[in-house]
Amino acid sequence: MKVRGVLFARRMELAGADSLEVEVPEGTRMGDLWCLVQGSCPPLATIASPPLMARDLEYVREDSPVMGGEEIAFLPPVSGG
Repeated sequence: MKVRGVLFARRMELAGADSLEVEVPEGTRMGDLWCLVQGSCPPLATIASPPLMARDLEYVREDSPVMGGEEIAFLPPVSGG
């Protein structure tokens, strides 16, 4: 199944694009998705920890299943107060 990943900030710079499409196996969890994205775009391997993710505009946990056909945003770290 395919998933569209949307990239921001440094991730977008490393990938050279603001989004990419990744083929993922059935049963993939959100926490595993970042590794698959890094495998499809090696420059992203320099970012070790999985980013905060949102599926179709809603935050998701790392143990959530990937459904396929969805848009996953890989969000940059945020700070402030």
